[in-house]
Amino acid sequence: MICARCGKRYEASSGAIRCANRDDGRLDILYDYEALKEVIDREELSKRAKGVWKYRELLPINDPKHIISLGEGGVPLLQARALGKKLGFDKLWLLDDSRNPTSSFKDRPMTVGVSKAVELGYDTVVSASSGNAAAALSAYSAKAGLRCITFVPEMASMGKLAQLTMYGARVVRVRGLESGLDPTVKMLKQVCDLHNWYPCPSFGPMNPYQAEGPKTMSYEIAEGFSWTTPDWVFVPVGAGGALTGNWKGYRDFLELGFIETMPKLVAVQSTGCAPVIRAFEQDADPLKIVPWEKPDSVATGLMDPLPWDGDAALKAVKGSHGTAVAVSNEEILQAQRLLAKSEGIFAEPSGVTSLAGLIRLGENGSVDRSDSVTVEITGSGLKDPGIVMQGMGEVPIIGASMEELERVLEL
Repeated sequence: MICARCGKRYEASSGAIRCANRDDGRLDILYDYEALKEVIDREELSKRAKGVWKYRELLPINDPKHIISLGEGGVPLLQARALGKKLGFDKLWLLDDSRNPTSSFKDRPMTVGVSKAVELGYDTVVSASSGNAAAALSAYSAKAGLRCITFVPEMASMGKLAQLTMYGARVVRVRGLESGLDPTVKMLKQVCDLHNWYPCPSFGPMNPYQAEGPKTMSYEIAEGFSWTTPDWVFVPVGAGGALTGNWKGYRDFLELGFIETMPKLVAVQSTGCAPVIRAFEQDADPLKIVPWEKPDSVATGLMDPLPWDGDAALKAVKGSHGTAVAVSNEEILQAQRLLAKSEGIFAEPSGVTSLAGLIRLGENGSVDRSDSVTVEITGSGLKDPGIVMQGMGEVPIIGASMEELERVLEL
């Protein structure tokens, strides 16, 4: 493992979680690809059951007996013919991570993070999250029998709070997100330093192990494309963990010779909180991304004022010759409705921001409509139904009569 900021190295056997220099550098995990080639190949992987742990040799767990799983990963890679026809894309696919056990892609990092907590002997895990990562951590902690404490922003949705509470986590809402710094991360750092608890948010600088989980999204896309890759992959970005994981995954498969090309990766954020997009447009130093002041968006799951994995997210975009775009609340909600009505997938605003990005880049000609495109849908609409209801008219109530029904339906 190597710190992304200071370059300090750590042996895999050290059990290191944060850089000893406390510089908020992510400990990037490196693998011995030549050794891996002796153990796995495409044929071997094709024989295994679907899921995150079919790629266990590429995940940082030493002993499989420590794996804590709820059946995550192996989600559908769907060809979106109806949606593609409306948007003018003949080769459009959706990776639907709303099908995971807790209804978001965060199950991928948390199965790895909790498994490593068990392997390292921790009994208490802690998260800082807008809701989805905390919900996933709570579920896997319950499965593992670990105590779970989660810090969430004051505006976390009731749907996400209900999940957290039901899984048995101790949930604490924290004020102060409008300051441009994340108060939940502040609390996470303080309690873990004080009590030696296991930090397990979905971003890398506080824990390198769970950050490997999102790699499996790119593995599944590559396998779904018969060991090739689409031209473009669109990813919603908050702290940057999903995009970073995708980039790492494609790099793994390239090193192993499983694929020959890297897709162009697209980072999509809300205009109400877009520090990564701003840094990309300004060609800023990846290690000096300026926090976003006063985040405000319908995509509450992407409201990370400081993108903790933003450095790697920028490298992913540039290294893959991709791009980055910010979309408005209106574009996000329009994409949410279009996806539901066209493909029967109900995604939360954060989970469908990627699709809003494709629509924008398709309209301005940045993405050729003949290209193959995969859009990652990262969370279920049931996570945040309040946002949906705000944009809907009142649901009518009638007596049991055909006359009233015909009036309501305008027959």
